[in-house]
Amino acid sequence: MTTTALLLVLTAAMLHASWNYLLKRTGGGLGILSLSAMTASVALTPISIYLIAQGFTFTWQALGMVAGSGLIHMGYFLLLDRAYRAGGDLSVVYPLARATGPLLTIVAATLFLGERMTPVAIGGAVLILISALILTGDPRKIFSRDAKDGVLFAFLCGCVIAVYTVWDKQGVALFLIPPIIFDWAANVTRIVLLVPYVRYHEPGAISTAWRNHRKSAITIGLLSPLSYILVLTAMVTTPVSYVAPAREMSILFAALLGAHVLKEGDATRRTIAAIGMVIGVSGLAIG
Repeated sequence: MTTTALLLVLTAAMLHASWNYLLKRTGGGLGILSLSAMTASVALTPISIYLIAQGFTFTWQALGMVAGSGLIHMGYFLLLDRAYRAGGDLSVVYPLARATGPLLTIVAATLFLGERMTPVAIGGAVLILISALILTGDPRKIFSRDAKDGVLFAFLCGCVIAVYTVWDKQGVALFLIPPIIFDWAANVTRIVLLVPYVRYHEPGAISTAWRNHRKSAITIGLLSPLSYILVLTAMVTTPVSYVAPAREMSILFAALLGAHVLKEGDATRRTIAAIGMVIGVSGLAIG
C-alpha cells in the first residue's frame, strides 16, 4: 500500500468514526439516515454533474453497478440501525461489524478477485482484527443473552460490509466509474429505496429528525460520503484486501472519541488495542 493510499484510508477512518459518533449520540433512527442520504446526494450533485459533462457516460453495466451498490448500502444502514435498536452497545456492535467486514473481504478478494496478500500484510490484517476484539472488552459480553440480537445484526452488517467493499471495488477499478459519481449515484438509489420504506414503516420520522437533529444529520450526510469517496479513491490503485483492514482503524478513532468525549474510560485496554492496530496498519503498508 502506498503512502498516499494509506493516508486516504486513515483520513476516511477518522471521518467514518466521527459520523458514527454523531449517529450514536443522537440515537440514530431511520429519519436521520434518510436526511443524511439526502444531504449527501445534494452535496455531491454539482461536482457529479460537472464530471458527467466532462465526458463520463453511464453504460448499462455502470448503471447496474451503482444501483446494486445503493441497494447493498441500504441494507447496511438498515442492519446497523437494527443492531443498535436491538440493544447492542456501540462498544460491541461497531467493532464486531467493522472487524467481520474486512475478514470476509480478504477471503472474497482472494477467492474471487485473484488478489494475493504477502505474509506481512496478512499478519497486519490479523493483528488489526485481534486488536478490534480486544477493544470490545470482555468477549463474553458479545454472547450474553441481552446482546445476542444486537450481535446477530452486527455480524450480518459485517457480511454486508464485505459484499459492498468487493462490489464497489469492481465499480471504480474495473468499470472505471469515478468515485464521486459512483457514490453520488449510489446515494440517489438509496434515497429512492429508503425514503418510501421509512415513510411507510415510520411515518413522521424524517420530519421529526429534521426538527430535532438537523445539524447532526447534515454533518453525517457530509462526512459519510466524503469518507467513502476517499476509500473508493484508494481502491482504484490498491488491492481491496489491503484497504478493507486498514479502514478498521476507525475502531481506534471511535474508541478515542468514547474515552475522551463520552468518558467511557478503560484507557489501558484502549491503549493496547491502539498499539496493535498501529502495528497492524504498518504491516499492511509494508506489505
